Amino acid sequence: MVRSLTIIGIGALCAVVGVASASAAEGEDESRPGDAAAGRVLASKTCIACHGEDGNSLMAGYPHIAGQSARYLFRQMQLMRDGNRDPGDMLGQLDNMTDQDLRDMAAFYASQTGRVGQASPDGIELGEAIYRGGIVAKQVAACTACHAPDGSGNALAGFPGLSGQTAEYVVEQLKAYREGQRTTDAGDFEGMMRHTVANLTDTEIAAVANYVLGLH
Repeated sequence: MVRSLTIIGIGALCAVVGVASASAAEGEDESRPGDAAAGRVLASKTCIACHGEDGNSLMAGYPHIAGQSARYLFRQMQLMRDGNRDPGDMLGQLDNMTDQDLRDMAAFYASQTGRVGQASPDGIELGEAIYRGGIVAKQVAACTACHAPDGSGNALAGFPGLSGQTAEYVVEQLKAYREGQRTTDAGDFEGMMRHTVANLTDTEIAAVANYVLGLH
């Protein structure tokens, strides 16, 4: 499991993360919860190299997934497995996994504790202003609407947490939404992420990504 996994957009600015789906995957049997112990075993076979043993990646550009919403993680892995999201470096990693396998891995990573990074002072005020208030003139919604003031996200809705997410990954995903390369905000979300980031500059995206790195 590698760099295209999470997370994240900047939801209502917003996914890093990422919003993938606030509704349950079609056909998902929510009566069968994920087994974190089984998920640990599965993750140890393929995910550690890029996401670390506990989901806190030690490699720039690869997302932290420790403590991420299980619902969000499950949906993103399902989308990549089924060809509805570009898997990037995860190509082929999920091909032979069942929904229950994905649910188990999602449960494992959701049970782990995420780490918060150290944001750079450069551009921090701009990043905070956009995250908390958006940019009205550009029709950019505040990220807090979907990702919460502390970046914890909304697990029930399936909106990802952004707190401590790697800046490189957030930048990559926001640009992918802006350029229409990531479309996991389709369906119920009516292109919300793509619309929100459409007018953001590279400088503004970088500022937001830096801000959420240290958000908690």
